[in-house]
Amino acid sequence: MAYILIFITAIFVNNIVLSQFLGICPFLGVSKKVDSAFGMGAAVAFVLTLATIVTYLIQKYVLEAFGLEYLQTIAFILVIAALVQMVEIILKKMAPALYQALGVFLPLITTNCCILGVAILVAGGTYATQGLEPNLLTGVVFALSTAIGFSLALAVFAGIREQLDMMDVPKGMQGMSIALVTAGLLAMAFMGFSGVDNGLKTLFGL
Repeated sequence: MAYILIFITAIFVNNIVLSQFLGICPFLGVSKKVDSAFGMGAAVAFVLTLATIVTYLIQKYVLEAFGLEYLQTIAFILVIAALVQMVEIILKKMAPALYQALGVFLPLITTNCCILGVAILVAGGTYATQGLEPNLLTGVVFALSTAIGFSLALAVFAGIREQLDMMDVPKGMQGMSIALVTAGLLAMAFMGFSGVDNGLKTLFGL
């Protein structure tokens, strides 16, 4: 049940974009079309999950083992950059249309604070809920749940922006202005899930 709590909390209660405000750049940049949003969500999910596994192992068996914790940020960024490069090569060969649609935002995953933030949270074990020890398995569950939450927010926001393109928006509010207002309203909507995690903890006796 604790895994379910991590899953629901990461997607709805502590959504990485709408609650913790990490990964705002791709959230605003690749949310004009639903297809591109799903593609970016899939790419982030793959990189985030794989990066979490690799960075966790590096943290536990290299950095902590040799007293090099101060190199955490640099080491994690290098790992994420290598994984993004691998995803870019795969997409370029297997899905060129999606590769073109993502454009410059695919390499920007390298510096996406969403990826780095989750990797640091998992390495530090600060994400784990009460009654569940932080380890590689719970870290992967948290990373995958966070990626799903990111993809959900991105897809919903893209759908809203597609609808806005067909509406008569005042000239002064067109473009990024109405997008930021919409993002704020969407974040307020997700605030409605606040307290759900406490209710689930009570229900499951955690």
